[in-house]
Amino acid sequence: MESNVKITFLGGVGEIGKNMTAIEFENDIIVVDAGLTFPGDELPGIDLVVPDITYLIENKDKVRAIFLTHGHEDHIGGLPYVLSDLEVPVYGSRMTLALVENKLKEHQKIKAKLISVKPKNLVKVGCFSVEFIKVSHSISGALALAITTPRGVIVHSGDFKIDFQPIDGVMTDLTRFGELGKRGINLLLCESTNVCRKGYSMSESNVGKTLNELFDKHKNTRIIVATFASNIHRMQQVLNLAEKYKRKVAFSGRSMINVAETAMKIGEITFNAKNIVDIERIDKVPDNELIILSTGSQGEPMSALNRMASGEFKKVKLGPNDTVIISASPIPGNEKSVYNVINSIFKLGANVIYDELAEVHTSGHACQEELKIMHALTNPKFFIPVHGEYRHLKMHAELAVSMGMQERNILIAELGTQIEMGNDFIRNIGYVKAGQRLVDGLGLGDMNSTVLRDRLQLAEEGFCVVVLNLSTLSGELNNDPFIITRGLVYNDEAEMLIRECKDTIMTYIKNEDIRGQDLNLVKSNVRKELANFLFKKTKRRPLILTIIMQN
Repeated sequence: MESNVKITFLGGVGEIGKNMTAIEFENDIIVVDAGLTFPGDELPGIDLVVPDITYLIENKDKVRAIFLTHGHEDHIGGLPYVLSDLEVPVYGSRMTLALVENKLKEHQKIKAKLISVKPKNLVKVGCFSVEFIKVSHSISGALALAITTPRGVIVHSGDFKIDFQPIDGVMTDLTRFGELGKRGINLLLCESTNVCRKGYSMSESNVGKTLNELFDKHKNTRIIVATFASNIHRMQQVLNLAEKYKRKVAFSGRSMINVAETAMKIGEITFNAKNIVDIERIDKVPDNELIILSTGSQGEPMSALNRMASGEFKKVKLGPNDTVIISASPIPGNEKSVYNVINSIFKLGANVIYDELAEVHTSGHACQEELKIMHALTNPKFFIPVHGEYRHLKMHAELAVSMGMQERNILIAELGTQIEMGNDFIRNIGYVKAGQRLVDGLGLGDMNSTVLRDRLQLAEEGFCVVVLNLSTLSGELNNDPFIITRGLVYNDEAEMLIRECKDTIMTYIKNEDIRGQDLNLVKSNVRKELANFLFKKTKRRPLILTIIMQN
């Protein structure tokens, strides 16, 4: 029976973030991206969420390489946790790998072979040939991939936009996509993040024009610009404007400093070092001669901007002579945090300018008309939308149909979906284990871990601690149970509840001959009695800890 290519989706479909796709033929597997996402309220105590790579570990002898499309966390953030299990080379642009190197410094035991590539380079790995194509995005060094397989060419768009006035002067290589389309592309995997937005994404250079107008308008104030640390093109525009308006620049926030230093070392940004001032020395610079480039555009709790807004950042105290420009739009789910920061800054008397008031941000993702251009140029036989929640993938599939593609040639994947691709067909052949691995201070865990279940129970139901002092001889209580509850009832109800809990336990002990019983069994039975009582009383199932002391 003839072998065909398998495409396995381990992340980035049905969700935003932790992008990861495996492409396989017989004894060779290559992986595109290894991202992460950040946890929501449903995962208390979790720092990061990375893909479950059980399938790759089970087939580790086949995995030949990892190819990175660009350096955003949702594409490279999971890499250290992948490389701890898979010793394979990693390919990416110079900027992407520079960010990877920074990340791997935090994981000193992991050694990786990092291979830098440029647009138009061709790399052969196993039975695959991978060509790198320049695309514009909100970070430099972004690449699309054209992967030649034994069953045809797969184009993976990566994250992209079509910017006709890019800051680096090099447009998305539409010509190459068109050439590949004429030769014949079997499958297009195309990002879907902005498929809900009509028209075109705004050019990054337009943001620069807006920033220029704002800098000119607020000549007499100190200016704080908060943006994504990874948006090097935005950073370059701010640095250029600082020179134009004869202002010093101070970087604030660890990630902002790290990315700026990394980008400068490899020549991705340029600036006059004399114009940079340490954040510790900004008190020596007049307000109208200073710009602070800061992290915190998403309202992150420990970010520099959040601490400024709360008055907890000793180096920067905001006031009426400050203009704060939030050069980003809230990522879905972050809106409340962002607006809380904006409100706090206004309360301090500073002026705040954000995306609803001026064109201070543009997305790095293609909108509908740009996606149509990608489909028209590549003209693939088959299409699978990626990088989006189900609604994004569905809308992208409908967009492809509106351009003449037949529905039977389009598949919508879910986490773990495995697709088989032949020369003239694609089909869903089943599912592999996929999902989430959770990262916290303890290391890697999973959704079924006892630790996470306990955290969820504590967060949602509260807890109850019971200390029993039992007589070894009689099996009776030496004194009343000692009970503490938290997160269960309001203070004015707590005293009554604890008294009733004590009565429940004492009744059980009185009616049960526990002399000679295993203490673990006694603990378990007390827990059950108390759990039943508390559920009847409060409709909650708190975490109950039972401690027995014997005299």
